[in-house]
Amino acid sequence: MSKKNQHVVPSGKNWAIKGAGNSKATKIVTTQQEATKIAREIAKNQGSEMFIHKRNGQIRERNTYGKDPFPPKG
Repeated sequence: MSKKNQHVVPSGKNWAIKGAGNSKATKIVTTQQEATKIAREIAKNQGSEMFIHKRNGQIRERNTYGKDPFPPKG
């Protein structure tokens, strides 16, 4: 399974969960809260990141569920 970052994005009046680079949504739901819950589970299972977008498209929250080195290299 690939480690695609998950994005919670607006989809008309609904909210969609999309894997990074995918043209189609994984799932479309009615609330951002429900979409966030689903995206979080997918990101945890894949060890990837989750991005929650506002209605205007800006990222409002970002969470990492993979192996994030601490302290960061660099």
